[in-house]
Amino acid sequence: MQKLEERTERNTPRDASQVRSNCGSVIKHDCGVGQVLQGSKTSSNNSDENQLPKERQNTSVSVYMLNMRGKPLMPTTPRKARILLKQGKAKVVQRTPFTIQLKYPTGETKQPITFGIDAGYSKIGFSATTEKQELISGELILRTDVSKKLTEKQMYRKNRRSKLWHRKPRFNNRKRDKGWLAPSIKHKLDSHIRLIQKIKGILPVTNIVVEVANFDIQKIKNPCIEGKEYQEGEQLGFWNTREYILHRGNHVCQICKGKSKDPILNVHHIDPRKSTGTNRPDNLITLCETCHKAYHKGDIKPNLLKNNNNRNGFKPETFMSTVRWKLINQLKEIENNSNSVFHTYGYITKHNRIKAGLQKTHSNDAFVIAGGNGHERVNPFNCKQTRRNNRCIQLNRNGFKPSIRKKRYKFQPNDLIRFKRKECRVKGVFNYGKWLRLADSTENIFNSNIENVELICYGKGIQFN
Repeated sequence: MQKLEERTERNTPRDASQVRSNCGSVIKHDCGVGQVLQGSKTSSNNSDENQLPKERQNTSVSVYMLNMRGKPLMPTTPRKARILLKQGKAKVVQRTPFTIQLKYPTGETKQPITFGIDAGYSKIGFSATTEKQELISGELILRTDVSKKLTEKQMYRKNRRSKLWHRKPRFNNRKRDKGWLAPSIKHKLDSHIRLIQKIKGILPVTNIVVEVANFDIQKIKNPCIEGKEYQEGEQLGFWNTREYILHRGNHVCQICKGKSKDPILNVHHIDPRKSTGTNRPDNLITLCETCHKAYHKGDIKPNLLKNNNNRNGFKPETFMSTVRWKLINQLKEIENNSNSVFHTYGYITKHNRIKAGLQKTHSNDAFVIAGGNGHERVNPFNCKQTRRNNRCIQLNRNGFKPSIRKKRYKFQPNDLIRFKRKECRVKGVFNYGKWLRLADSTENIFNSNIENVELICYGKGIQFN
């Protein structure tokens, strides 16, 4: 009986998602009656839901390591990291990506590491590779609410300054520096730099490769454009945009088609200017006076007008064309070595990705940019940016906004805490910071006093998941 239990423990896979199976040490072969395979084991009986995608089957797990001075070393294996932690020769300095720091001096032999960046407006792909394997990979989702927050900040500032008199005029004594960028664009550019610096804090990166792109906006709008058509825009021959919009709509309301018989026609913004709307012709439409008033009263559904996908312009394409060389130049200044920063182009990335048989994702593009081709891969991180300050105004029962909360509470939204031996995320704070609204791994929402929780790590900045 004891031998049977030992054989079961030796030949039973433990990574099954349902139940453990039992296989003896003698397995009959299909090719012959008398042939047997001795000492064989079943590799895995995982269900299809637990199997990695085809391109991710050859994956590895790395534990990032720092020396005693906090400088990055080459990653190690989870087994080696467990031994170092158990022996007290290392300590954990970061949960995700899991990073340890050695407590004793050691050799610092390093391999050349190439870090690839797939720059973008809303997502950034990144990947670091050596000659044989990939060390880290993932996608970072950038914030898209910066412009809205700045508009709200401007509103509060104007309201605050309008209550004080005898101020010197500031609108006529300001100058923008050369190379000035809008704050929302600068935030996205700084996010690229911040991500690179964060990865360099856990990996000894030697080379950085960034994909740059220059988009032809008119070619995107009209793929057949050529020659002098670049100088002849869609508003050629019209005095202004209003005249063009009315002519495009045949001087007829686009909702009632002239049934109202109104003599006055209005040029209406499909997406309002106060949100994300622009003055581009794709965002303008001809409406009669009756339909225009009915739309603003809410009698006409907004989705009747939103039938053009290009009405918001080409902000991502414009962003990439604006900051492509600024990103390269800033990296060269930070590295103090122009020989370690390189750039590539999108068509090269596309060719290499298709040649390698990879799907179109930002992490796969970054893997190809870093020179990856048949390397041992790692599971990609899903990263997200979280604002560090929460200036949200509290709402009372009547719906009014009484004041701006000035005190910064101990716990902030998105912080990771431990509650009754379970890891939870902070969703909100109330009762003057004494109570928390928490969410567990199953998104179950509940409340708890701050005395019953323990802080694991703050959830600000770039979060790796």
